[in-house]
Amino acid sequence: MRPRFMISVFPLLAGLLLVAPLRAQDSTIGRPAAILVDGPREGEIAPDFSLPWATRDSIGGEPWFGLTAQRGKVVVLAFYPKDFTAGCTAEMRTFADQYADLFGEDVVVVGVNPDSLETHVRFAQSLGLPFRLLTDSEQKVSQKYGSAGENGYNRRTVYVVDRKGRVAYADLRFGALDPKAYRDLKLAVQRAKRSH
Repeated sequence: MRPRFMISVFPLLAGLLLVAPLRAQDSTIGRPAAILVDGPREGEIAPDFSLPWATRDSIGGEPWFGLTAQRGKVVVLAFYPKDFTAGCTAEMRTFADQYADLFGEDVVVVGVNPDSLETHVRFAQSLGLPFRLLTDSEQKVSQKYGSAGENGYNRRTVYVVDRKGRVAYADLRFGALDPKAYRDLKLAVQRAKRSH
């Protein structure tokens, strides 16, 4: 007859032997490949916010850009990591170069990241951006939209908000170099324009 101690310890040891290799693997993998993102979903009211803004011509004064003030218009919110980086430059340049085709008239487009207003002015000037760049220095708005990433940078996400203030489209992994991402965005803007 075996002692009770051995019976109760055996399952514990067996469990540790199964888990130990997984933990060893985890430590060699590094950061997780999947990140859980929780932002507003299509059909939900887009969280309101108010942020300071800049354009290629100047730093905006009061009032700040407020989402509620845009009701009645289709709004594109483009959260992006950092001014003057390769992917962000490609994305914003495409928005500027294809503005009429992607967005057309009566669409409000804004870029959002934590960079300073002064940096936004220089970035907008360098690309000739025809839209505002908003400064979310503490990433409070980016968090509401599931766009705040690690180390103070945003993840690249794009939202389309319809005329009633509802999320009409959300791309939580917008591909700055992917032509399909721009085609999908264009279609989403067109659908949002048609909705009443």
